[in-house]
Amino acid sequence: MTDVQAFARGCFQRTETDRVGVELEFLVFDAETPSRQVPIARVADALPPLPGGSSVTFEPGGQLELATPPLPLSEAVAGLVADLDAVRRALSAAGLVLGSRALDSIRTPVRQLRLPRYEAMAAFLGLPYGRLMMCSTASVQVNLDFGANPRARWDRAHLLGPVLVAAFANSPRDGWMSGRQAVWLNLDRTRTAPVAMGGDPAEEWAEYLLDARLMLVREPENAPDMNAPGTNEAGTNAPGTSAASMNAAGTSGADMNGANEAGANGATAAGMYGGGRGRAPTGPGVVACRAVLDGSPYRDFARVAGRPPTGDDLAYHATTMFPPVRPRGWMEIRYLDAQGPKDWPVCVAVAHALVTDDRAADTALDAALPVRGDWSRAARFGLAEPRMRRAAEVCFRAAVEALPRLGADPWLVERVGRFAARYIEPGRSPALDLEMCG
Repeated sequence: MTDVQAFARGCFQRTETDRVGVELEFLVFDAETPSRQVPIARVADALPPLPGGSSVTFEPGGQLELATPPLPLSEAVAGLVADLDAVRRALSAAGLVLGSRALDSIRTPVRQLRLPRYEAMAAFLGLPYGRLMMCSTASVQVNLDFGANPRARWDRAHLLGPVLVAAFANSPRDGWMSGRQAVWLNLDRTRTAPVAMGGDPAEEWAEYLLDARLMLVREPENAPDMNAPGTNEAGTNAPGTSAASMNAAGTSGADMNGANEAGANGATAAGMYGGGRGRAPTGPGVVACRAVLDGSPYRDFARVAGRPPTGDDLAYHATTMFPPVRPRGWMEIRYLDAQGPKDWPVCVAVAHALVTDDRAADTALDAALPVRGDWSRAARFGLAEPRMRRAAEVCFRAAVEALPRLGADPWLVERVGRFAARYIEPGRSPALDLEMCG
């Protein structure tokens, strides 16, 4: 499996830059009747031109995603703030509102996109958690360059994960502060568990890819080879998204946007079409996908598919991996719950500061040591867990001190401080606000 090793090594690329890419997902609600399903076409028709250059895609349940190109922290945040303001105004005029939570507790999950990838994914992941993940969850994803020391940043993103999950838990459900994380914990752990740590990250990622269950086999004989795993299943990208943005190995990290909660690019409203049970539909620009339901790992691809895997098969398989942190030539931090329109910049600023600033990272890692690997407890109790609250206090102070060194605008530093005063210091995860509102 030398090709897998080479692919995995290409996912950890040293850079001389410290850019940030941000992907915001939002549940979209009807302002007058929040329990009503909102068709993707209604949202797409209301969207305005975006001044900051964010790309727009949709998740299977109609969640809206805005994704920035990779930029310095202040530029990435400022552009997305401008785009989100434009989107909120336009949606408001159309009687729509963006949600401020990471898990839809009002509506039954309904999948709107019937793309071949999603047909196979739904069959593979099953009920109820597969449908919940695909249709009812939303996240803030922070994409970071690996810098000069990929292993250090990779380790930091993992070791700080439980503290940040607790600090930003924003999806109360069945006693969990982060019900969204609870959903992920109930999905196939061969592709959702953290990648092993302690050795060579590239080798551990290669083993993860080989051992993970094969979700689907694409059958390119029914259509032209898509070649770029980031192209959405309808064969088009959302405006501003490069197909190259989804290639994991061999990239320079030039395009960080493109991967979302369900894995690959979402789809534009123009990409929607119907589908039935069994094999997903085929046609011009559509690659058929056959779900693999016998538990076979990727290392058995040739036996399952009846042919050896290609480089495209491996790259596509990697887009069906959903660990909390995923390497793709840059690093995707995937474990942060979606926040309200005013609080998402705090997620981005804190994650960026604690992973990229050496001084802040050292302080934060010492504080986070008592809760290392405690993902489940962080998601269940949030900051009500005393060790999580103490660690979060230290981490946020370190982030506030680091952000000016990293060139953050004063308003962003101030917003992180206000978030800390409201939630971190009193030990209240944002989810508690949602519970009080019902």
